[in-house]
Amino acid sequence: MIRQSQPAVASSAEKLYVASQWQLIRWKFLKHKLAVAALIVLTMFYLTVVFAEIISPYDPRKEHLDHIYVPPQKIRFFDQKDGLQLRPFVYALTSTIDEVTLGIKYEEDQSIRHPIRLFVRGDPYTLLGGLEGTIHLFGTSDGTLFLFGTDKLGRDLLSRIIFGGRISLTIGLVGVFLSLLLGIIIGGVSGYLGDTVDTLIQRGIEFIRSIPTLPLWMALSAALPPYWSTVQIYFGIVVILSLIQWTYLARAVRGKFIALREEDFVAAAVMHGASTYRVIFRHLLPSFYSYIIAILTLSLPRMILAETALSFIGLGMQPPAISWGVLLKESQSIRVMANSPWLLIPGVFVVISILAFNFLGDGMRDAADPYAAV
Repeated sequence: MIRQSQPAVASSAEKLYVASQWQLIRWKFLKHKLAVAALIVLTMFYLTVVFAEIISPYDPRKEHLDHIYVPPQKIRFFDQKDGLQLRPFVYALTSTIDEVTLGIKYEEDQSIRHPIRLFVRGDPYTLLGGLEGTIHLFGTSDGTLFLFGTDKLGRDLLSRIIFGGRISLTIGLVGVFLSLLLGIIIGGVSGYLGDTVDTLIQRGIEFIRSIPTLPLWMALSAALPPYWSTVQIYFGIVVILSLIQWTYLARAVRGKFIALREEDFVAAAVMHGASTYRVIFRHLLPSFYSYIIAILTLSLPRMILAETALSFIGLGMQPPAISWGVLLKESQSIRVMANSPWLLIPGVFVVISILAFNFLGDGMRDAADPYAAV
């Protein structure tokens, strides 16, 4: 048995010796179970928001005025009259006026079942800017299906959460992309040239970082023209968030450049007449791409939280735009929270996405140094 295992061990060791850096990074990342699970969750989130029109059961702006503040409906498989059902269903809803609170009270009518089906016809939509359709992933042929309840206008909360993720999740990607450009260019120039240029850039970064972040965001957000469209406000918020976040990446890139600029491969490139641009983008940056990816992954949660916070206090996205921060703003009232606690569900998705990005960032950070322990 020992003799048979020796070739396998030798083959495994040889495989590590001849593997490229990206292969080692991938193998080490796959060993981080939480990071892999987080990657799967985030992939599902982004696929959901891309195809939100199909996946959501209703149009997020459709008002069901006869179903205001409906609590989440329960999916059932067992009916008291007919027993176990192979197809999941929800009961019909009946509304009455509560004599004590004078509010609307909803009860299940267990004599009427509404089966939940896949690929049902529903509200019309336009997918990806050009494909028109009416087929939704799931729903009911008749009756209502409010799995997360409804808001003050009877709009389906699940559909609004799915569409809200389109802004809350993508605003982080766009903001991080802008931060990446500024951080690499400014941080790279600062770390590679050094001397007076480095001093001026670092003092500027210190000045920007000394300004309290939240008041700065509030001031810049309040400066956005009120007549701007939803798209203009979206990109305005992205630029505002990027004004601060790039400084963190610039510092990290500068530190790496200072550590690498005296290496032999950099000196050889300079001796062969390579320009500063070529040295930075063809020799220095590729040597720590994985490190940059890890930093960016950990920067995404800050972007999402910043947008959610700004929208929650009324300085970010505004209705009719839909984001998780806008949805949470509707639950600010103590009365609403007491009577309709399901309006806090968007906060659960914020927490899940933040944790997923943090776990993914931890896995990327460990995998960024594949030679430590493979």
